[in-house]
Amino acid sequence: MKLKQHIPNLLTCGNLVSGCLSILFIAMGMPVKAAMMVFVAGLFDFLDGFAARLLHAHSPIGADLDSLSDVVSFGVAPGFIMFWLMSHASDLPSVVWLGVSVLPCLAFLLPVFSALRLAKFNIDDTQKTSFRGLPAPGMAIFVASLPLALGQVGHLTDGALGYWACLGITLVFSFMMVSRLRFFSFKMKSAKWKGNEVRWIFLLVALVGFVVIGRVALPFIMMVYILMSVFFAGKMED
Repeated sequence: MKLKQHIPNLLTCGNLVSGCLSILFIAMGMPVKAAMMVFVAGLFDFLDGFAARLLHAHSPIGADLDSLSDVVSFGVAPGFIMFWLMSHASDLPSVVWLGVSVLPCLAFLLPVFSALRLAKFNIDDTQKTSFRGLPAPGMAIFVASLPLALGQVGHLTDGALGYWACLGITLVFSFMMVSRLRFFSFKMKSAKWKGNEVRWIFLLVALVGFVVIGRVALPFIMMVYILMSVFFAGKMED
């Protein structure tokens, strides 16, 4: 097999390693670094697909490796980030079993539903230009954006994001990943405005928001993506 056939898989392994580093950083009490590694994983996830299309290097093992890596980077890693946020919430109810605070463990619904989402995607060949259910990377990016935003405004460790807010986010995003809601993808047949209006508008809003208010914009950018998908993704398929 030619060397170029291995390039997408090497990039996918970069995704996996980034997810592992995210888990390591959160275990060491470094949530901002953990969040950043989820974004790095997202970059590798974009690049492996781009490289596979550019080099015509698609393979069955590549598809399976991508899904396995995504479960770690966009399921387990954000699950641990949410666990950390819940554990540091000021209004966390005290429910202890075997010396472990039980309620923050509900954060691990995220990796469970992320795995279900990825498994459904693998057997559904209709999700080419849009997605049924929120993509797992979308959930992961939103969760990872929370410590980045809280860190910028100086409220990362003071429990500003309460436990019940974290639980609500976990339940809503878990549901969205396995729902029948349609979300638009960023795969474009061309870079033209016509036919890609929603994508270009979203990218412009995201760029302006990030430039103006920095990392605080990240959770809101993800919410804009969800709202624009709910209202426009179905029409983009017409």
